[in-house]
Order: sequence, then structure tokens, then C-alpha cells
Amino acid sequence: MRIGVLTGGGDCPGLNAVIRAVVRKGIETYGHEFVGYRDGWKGPLEGLTRPLGLEDVEDILARGGTILGSSRTNPYTVDGGVDRIREDVRAAGIDALVVIGGEDTLGVAKRLTDDGLGVVGVPKTIDNDLSGTDYTFGFDTAVSIATEAIDRLRTTAESHHRALVVEVMGRHAGWIALHSGLAGGANVILVPERRFDIDQVAAWVKHRFDQEYAPIIVVAEGAQPSDGGEALQSDEIDAFGHVRLGGIGIWLAAELEQRTGHESRCVVLGHIQRGGTPTAYDRVLATRFGLHAIDAVHEGEFGVMVALRGTDIVRVPLAEATAELKTVPPERYAEAEVFFG
Repeated sequence: MRIGVLTGGGDCPGLNAVIRAVVRKGIETYGHEFVGYRDGWKGPLEGLTRPLGLEDVEDILARGGTILGSSRTNPYTVDGGVDRIREDVRAAGIDALVVIGGEDTLGVAKRLTDDGLGVVGVPKTIDNDLSGTDYTFGFDTAVSIATEAIDRLRTTAESHHRALVVEVMGRHAGWIALHSGLAGGANVILVPERRFDIDQVAAWVKHRFDQEYAPIIVVAEGAQPSDGGEALQSDEIDAFGHVRLGGIGIWLAAELEQRTGHESRCVVLGHIQRGGTPTAYDRVLATRFGLHAIDAVHEGEFGVMVALRGTDIVRVPLAEATAELKTVPPERYAEAEVFFG
């Protein structure tokens, strides 16, 4: 078979590990041939390809980002986009596509499967918000980076008797905030799933100061106060209808300083969470996903996504995997609330 591989959406550590596993097993075990599509769905849309042989995936296991490049291109918002992809795939002699991405990228993959293309999906998102899989690769790395940042910020917060607000990624799901906040011993964790009362947050922060400790507040970028909306960097909307979030941490720090009388600062981790080398856990998970994805392609089982269930890698329909976001349930947030204040 001649197989196309692409990575779409936001980059994250572990993408190259998937590509390496797909290509290595695909060539050495099954004798398939590979074409790398550049920059997500923009690749097959515009015929942007690169070689993807054994020599191209040598020594990329630990490299962050993606050697194929990525974008947030949505072919369904481009006039004739799906027809152009079909024509490019046909002209290139592609028999199947391995698509590595999150909610938006795999949503396109699902629709293209419905339109007759042979696609196998691999779940990728640092937000860990894809239903159908227990964990996505990239999440562990992002949590580890955020936790280390919290550890480092705690010492400077204590030295200067400040409240420090740490803004992490998480548009609609607060998994990074929850895990890094628990691991870093945060005194307040704010997630998109639960609107927060700023007066209650200020009371927790003041209580911490009263105990002569400097509080750490972890807030997901999509968290919202009970009487407000999302904090936006701009009103610009991307190809998948998403606005650009950012600023909730800065707003929160200013409010806390005003309400408590204690100096407060904000640190926005942003794309630092996406960059650098993947953790060992993410390297292993990404590799396993890649191995099982090429198995599915070889067996002709399309329209599925490989997923982690417990310790096993299984196949789930793309329709199930993209039907809804996996958000933080109330009982998990309740565990964290024990440590607030």
C-alpha cells in the first residue's frame, strides 16, 4: 500500500514518535510505502508532500513538534476542498491516510471517511479532551512542564510574599490545570467546567496569607468567573470556529491584589507546554499508538481511531471518538477542592 501521513492542529511532544512507529513497522513489517503530507490538511489540499522513508524517521523519537509541520486548515471551509483532497490522494496513488490530531483534525477525518476515503486516526492533544481514549500523548509532558513551573514559582512567591497565578492551557477541559495543580500543591485550581466565584477565590487566597504562606492559583485559559465570560486575546475566529483565548490569569491576579491587599502576579505558560522533548510516558504511548494505527491500515479497518483503554490499545469508531469532549467530571474536581485555601 501507499499511505499518506499527516499531523494537524496544535503541535505537541510525541508526534514524531507516532510517525516513526508508523513508518518503521509499515515498511519493515508490511512492506508499505509512505508519503508525508505537510502542514496538516493543507498538505493534501494543496499537494504539499515530503519523503517519508526509514532514513527520514531516524533519530526523531525524542524530538518535539512534528517533522511534517502542522496547521489548523479545515478543508470543509474551502470551496471545493474535499474534491481537491480526493483528487490529490487519487493522483498520488494514496490507498489510505494516517491522521494524527485532536478534536478538529479527527473531526475532518471522520467526515472524509464518510465521504469514502480510507482513514485511521491517532489521538493527539495536550488537553486530554478526546472522548474514546483514557489518555492522549502530549498530555503527560504538558502536565510535567506545568508542574515544574509551579514548583519553581512557589519559591519566589514565598520569598516575596506574593500570590502567583499560573495560567495553563485548556479551552473547554481543565485536565492540565487539575493534574498540574494537584501535583504542584496549588491552593486553588480553576477549570472551564466550573464557573468560579471571585470572592470565594479571594477568601481562599487571604486565608493562605493569614497562615503566612504565599498562595499558588492555577487557572485554565478557558475558566470563567460566575458573572463573566471567556477572556479573549482577540475576536478572530479560526477555521474551526474557535476564538483565541488568553488573559484570564492577568485579570485574576489584578482582582486578587485589589481584593486582598497582597501583591499578585501572573505567569502565562502558553506554548511552553507544547514545546520540547516528550516524557518517557508520552514516547511509549505515542509509539504504541503508531504501531496499532499501521496495523489497522494494513488490515483495511478504516474510520477508526486507536485509543488507550486501561493499558490496552483498542480501536474505536471515529464517530465515537469525536462525538463529544472529555471534560473534568465533578467528582474529580471535588478531590482537588479538599486542598483549596
